[in-house]
Amino acid sequence: MELFDEKSTKSDAQKQAILDNVRLPEDWKQALAEELTSDNMDNLRAFLKEAYQSDDSIYPPAPLMFNALNLTPLSQVKVVILGQDPYHGPGQAMGLSFSVPKAIPKPPSLNNVLKEMASDIGIAPSKHGDLTYWAQQGVLLLNSSLTVKESEPNSHQNKGWEQFTDAVIDVVNEQTEHTVFILWGSKAQKKGKYINTDKHLILTAVHPSPLAANRGGFFGSKPFSKTNDYLIQHGQTPIDWQLPQ
Repeated sequence: MELFDEKSTKSDAQKQAILDNVRLPEDWKQALAEELTSDNMDNLRAFLKEAYQSDDSIYPPAPLMFNALNLTPLSQVKVVILGQDPYHGPGQAMGLSFSVPKAIPKPPSLNNVLKEMASDIGIAPSKHGDLTYWAQQGVLLLNSSLTVKESEPNSHQNKGWEQFTDAVIDVVNEQTEHTVFILWGSKAQKKGKYINTDKHLILTAVHPSPLAANRGGFFGSKPFSKTNDYLIQHGQTPIDWQLPQ
């Protein structure tokens, strides 16, 4: 029996109705239209509706779920920093990989990222961990899964997010030029295995979590200066990594 294409089951009107309800920059909506109207996303939306309406605490708050895409439209993407899961503690997750709101203490992984930044390009680490300023300059701070249950890391894996964020990476790979992909840790590197290295730069290192970073390979990897060198080489404005206080 011939297999049926799950992405062709909806009419154009049904697909447009779904897209009309998606709050994303228009370029992301058009580029991701096939995935946003897929059965995978139908199932994921149903799961998330139930999760957010339950007594469980789900992070980030629903309005911040697509914060990375909303702050960094596809047309502005210069750099992708790929994380795994949102932070799963109260008040931490804000829809940007590795980032926490200004009032929240910096988690150990983020402290290590900012420590390497200070060493790499000679600027003092900020007192806060809000990376919104990076996102506004074209740094797509993308997690593999965009939601998580409180105190349960990886709790929303295999619910459909991986397929969606694979589609995001594919779109950046296909529709941008000379983008820097920063992949820390084996999971991020595996997720980025289909990136075209003829047109993009991939920077890899161990994950900045204390357990991995302290074994060696993260500190001294110089991703911030390498990123800016590459952007300048290809006629793009470098990232101002110094976070405003």
